[in-house]
Amino acid sequence: MKDGYRPEEIETKWQQRWEEGAAYRVPDTPEGPKFYVLEMFPYPSGRLHMGHVRNYSIGDVFARFKRSRGHQVLHPMGWDAFGLPAENAAIEHGAQPGTWTYENIARMRVQLKRLGFSYDWSREFATCDQAYYRWEQLIFVRLLKQGLAYRKAALLNWCEGCGTVLANEQVIDGACYRCDGTVEPREMTQWFLKITDYAEELLDDLQKLEGWPDAVKIQQHDWIGKSHGSAIRFEVQGSDEPMEVFTTRPDTLYGATFMSIAPEHPRIRELVQGYEKADEVLAFCKRVAAEDVITRTAEDREKEGIFTGAYCINPVTGVQMPIYAANFVLAGYGTGMVMAVPAHDQRDFEFARKYGLPIKVVIQPPPDSMDPDGKTLDPECQTIDPVVPPMDPDQMTAAYVDPGLMVNSGPFDGIWSSEGIFKVTDYLEEQGKGHATINYRLRDWGISRQRYWGAPIPVIYCPDCGPQPVPEDQLPVALPENVTIDGKGGSPLARCEEWVNVPCPKCGAPARRETDTFDTFFESSWYHARYCSPGCDTAPFDPAAVAAWMPVDQYIGGIEHAVMHLLYARFFNKALRDLGFLEHDEPYANLLTQGMVCKETLKVDGVGWVYPEEVEDKVHKPTGKQAIVGPSVKMSKSLRNVVDPDKLIKRYGADTMRLFCLFAAPPRKDLDWSEQGVEGCSRFVGRVWRLVTRQADAFREFGLEGELPQDGPAREMAAQVHRTIRKVTGDIEQRMQFNTAIAAVMELTNGLYKFEADRESELASKGPDRRALNEGVISVVRLLSPFVPHMAAELWEMLGEEGLLLDEPWPGWDEELIVEEKVSITVQVMGKRRGGIEMPLGSTPEALEAAALAVPNVARHIEGKTVLKVIVVPNKLVNLVVR
Repeated sequence: MKDGYRPEEIETKWQQRWEEGAAYRVPDTPEGPKFYVLEMFPYPSGRLHMGHVRNYSIGDVFARFKRSRGHQVLHPMGWDAFGLPAENAAIEHGAQPGTWTYENIARMRVQLKRLGFSYDWSREFATCDQAYYRWEQLIFVRLLKQGLAYRKAALLNWCEGCGTVLANEQVIDGACYRCDGTVEPREMTQWFLKITDYAEELLDDLQKLEGWPDAVKIQQHDWIGKSHGSAIRFEVQGSDEPMEVFTTRPDTLYGATFMSIAPEHPRIRELVQGYEKADEVLAFCKRVAAEDVITRTAEDREKEGIFTGAYCINPVTGVQMPIYAANFVLAGYGTGMVMAVPAHDQRDFEFARKYGLPIKVVIQPPPDSMDPDGKTLDPECQTIDPVVPPMDPDQMTAAYVDPGLMVNSGPFDGIWSSEGIFKVTDYLEEQGKGHATINYRLRDWGISRQRYWGAPIPVIYCPDCGPQPVPEDQLPVALPENVTIDGKGGSPLARCEEWVNVPCPKCGAPARRETDTFDTFFESSWYHARYCSPGCDTAPFDPAAVAAWMPVDQYIGGIEHAVMHLLYARFFNKALRDLGFLEHDEPYANLLTQGMVCKETLKVDGVGWVYPEEVEDKVHKPTGKQAIVGPSVKMSKSLRNVVDPDKLIKRYGADTMRLFCLFAAPPRKDLDWSEQGVEGCSRFVGRVWRLVTRQADAFREFGLEGELPQDGPAREMAAQVHRTIRKVTGDIEQRMQFNTAIAAVMELTNGLYKFEADRESELASKGPDRRALNEGVISVVRLLSPFVPHMAAELWEMLGEEGLLLDEPWPGWDEELIVEEKVSITVQVMGKRRGGIEMPLGSTPEALEAAALAVPNVARHIEGKTVLKVIVVPNKLVNLVVR
């Protein structure tokens, strides 16, 4: 082994040894401190990509590090195995989705094991296993009995070509992401979960998630979208059913001049009845409703609309208001209808200008004698003078959206608009025309999917008894096998007559099963809890096990899941708590959203995107044409800027691949792929290998005998070793900066090489130099073990150490031994240099501030002033902002 580093041989050896010894297995109830680390589980597409390698490498560092810190570590792996891609593959290849899925799982399991991740494979499951989804069906039945699951008609994205409902994210420019067919809104009866019942708790408990990125919490906060306002009823001419709108600005009601309604709103057909241009209106609504939400609501999107032929009545002015279908109004927000106040809303203003609709000013800027809060600035002024010329709508170039005084508002003239919000609402309540309310952007979760490859929804429809849940002792409702899947005619389950036709569980009469299956987010919303006791066959999970392991201490996955998966998982956890299955409020204590793996793109005229291996010296080898190098973007098969992990592992080894993914960028940042970077990590691995193997004999002979050196080069070497241990520990445990931790070990390795060369004669025998070098060598091996576990384990054994490195405690450091390094800090006042200080490296902001204020020249420049803010750039700068 000392003759050369052979990664495949070494990695295979240790993977087999770890597996044979069940090295990563933990009991269902941990003994001592626990740590549960979990990466978002993969869809079994059949191939790992570099995003997987990075995500799982990050998780493995946490798992191995926490184990060495004395924790029992739960680190499981499984498969998010249901979903439409398997059906698409079945259509394309003529295979059964189950066969295709399990074959892919087998291939990906081999790839993951080849990377040496520390998974407890005894806990593995796929969400398409009956042993998993039987409990999912039981949870649904309990939710149904609790009133948290219900059935209703709703407008959904329907793709005729695929014969199924699509999520908004699967509709691109009005077309299906798979077949490119036109997507149209269709009203269908579907199953929903009442996530809105938990809107307030989901919002409030964001404050508990101190270990979550602010970006994720902000996205969830905005998605839940709590708004205080008023519900106002507008009578519709020729109809007994009024239109109810939600608004946060009832103070502008007197300025409402038309009504906007979502093109996909179910009342559209009623409104256009008898209108000579009804077909034109319906065609417009169909076109707009097929567009994705992001496109429709973009600020720079041109405002479009069409008159429906119907009118409603402003409840306070009695004015007849035309009703327009407008592209920027969504059926999923509020009531899908918006009172349009063009003088005080920019979208309404642009729409009114385009279609020549009235603009009425009802809020105007306050007089100069008032501050922005509506308080009188002039002490001699006892009343607000309402006689201020209102703005001229014809001269307005934009809507006035700030607070002000109410005008043209009947009895409310002269009232400050913030007060008018409440007074107008009270007036509407007195008149029976409205009331105060709270609105949420969040909508109930539609969980029905018209496809085969999913968990069947356990409901039976009886003509006499209505929908009936499948009795719990008859679960699971298993998917039938050998089903013909052609992508046409809706769900293939509907054609399985023997499976569909069953007796009613209540009366025994002939009935039919529900043929929709669960949305795959349903499976991924509770899988983390099942890992605690995957062998439990009496409940979704063992209560003692889930109480012992949950919540997940460290969850890792992409920020693209910030709203859907993470929000659904939080809701599911709270619902399971209320059903009595568990006790904790939140599923994930800490969340790390890793960056994407990016690579430059290559494009050839007349060919399109090409793979990197097709290009040499910027020339496309098959055609001889010049390749155009594009920006570095997320790796994607469609852009062909992908890298095959298997090829790189075969060439460099798994440890080198893991090291590059962890060293090239901090975990939260995007990683730009670089073949040169991989080669650099390979050289470093080889450099460590040579150093340790060269010193192995002397290490086995002398070990760590003798006292730590007290002075000279040996002490300096020992101090660097201990500083590195302290830094790597902090970078992993506190800062999650794996790249700087690895960089510190690289620096230490360089120091050991230099020390080895400079002190060669002193290293031949026992003494402080040999002691310092040996400690450095063993420390490099131990510090690298979470990053390159195979090589570290091999070197540990080579050094003659007993037992598995995996079971060794993490190294500590001697604070007294560490030489205190000092750095020069610039001190500024209002951005100008006023002095400098020498401070220990890593000094706290509080210590830096105190030292800066004590600098005489700084004290002179802030004398008699108030320090408003202290800006600290660690180890570099202190800037005092004064007034």
